[in-house]
Amino acid sequence: MSDQQVQFFPFHGINEFMLNDYRQSVIHKVFSSLDKLPPDQRSRLVGSIKRLVQVPGFRNSALAPLPLKLKGGITAFEKYPQFTAQVLEAWATLEGDLRQQVFELLKSRGWELLPIETDRSKLPGFLIHWPKDETYEIINQAYNEMFPSSTAHENDVRLMTVWLADRLPIELDDQEEI
Repeated sequence: MSDQQVQFFPFHGINEFMLNDYRQSVIHKVFSSLDKLPPDQRSRLVGSIKRLVQVPGFRNSALAPLPLKLKGGITAFEKYPQFTAQVLEAWATLEGDLRQQVFELLKSRGWELLPIETDRSKLPGFLIHWPKDETYEIINQAYNEMFPSSTAHENDVRLMTVWLADRLPIELDDQEEI
């Protein structure tokens, strides 16, 4: 990869890989758990909600009731890459146990990852290369074998894999550098 330019896919491109109901559940979890985020992360996200989430009748959309804010949040998640990244970083923070488990799983499978505490929302986007031998099904199976008592949903494992690896399966490659 030394002679190739690194390509990034904007964070909001993840919408092409997410089911509508699942996207809504991720945003709902984040919006309903803002008080559980570290203060600096919460402050940045609330600022983005104020700026980017449109809620009719509210000048400050962060103060809108959750159901109204959720609808505007979905639109912002689909439209603004940095908002998408902040929501996903918050979701990963809220899913701390799953984050640690998926990190351990990917490391054990030879994935090269940024340190777990890295704020991935500050990256320029997702890398587009994905190892073709590491399908979502294979990762989910390996996760279930490594953490048999986990109750994590397969979509959560997949999203955490994408987030921690900072990769979307756009271009499938032979097992090179992952």
